[in-house]
Amino acid sequence: MPALNVEFSDRELEDLRQIAKERGTSMKALVREAAAADIARHRALQEGAEAFRRFFATHADEFAAAFPDDEPPVKGEGQDA
Repeated sequence: MPALNVEFSDRELEDLRQIAKERGTSMKALVREAAAADIARHRALQEGAEAFRRFFATHADEFAAAFPDDEPPVKGEGQDA
């Protein structure tokens, strides 16, 4: 399995040691779990954003009608001829 060297400040390293000790795990496992949790969170946010984009695209006309002041001006609209 590929590895990654990560540098921490002395304070961060001490905090990691303390947390790992409190949880009864290794520092390596603690950091790996934290990274895995952040990856899962990132993926969930991406999926949620994509679901919102699809929903918004499907209901764009309804949003435009409900929030007309938030619609961008149509090219040429509001200009004096």
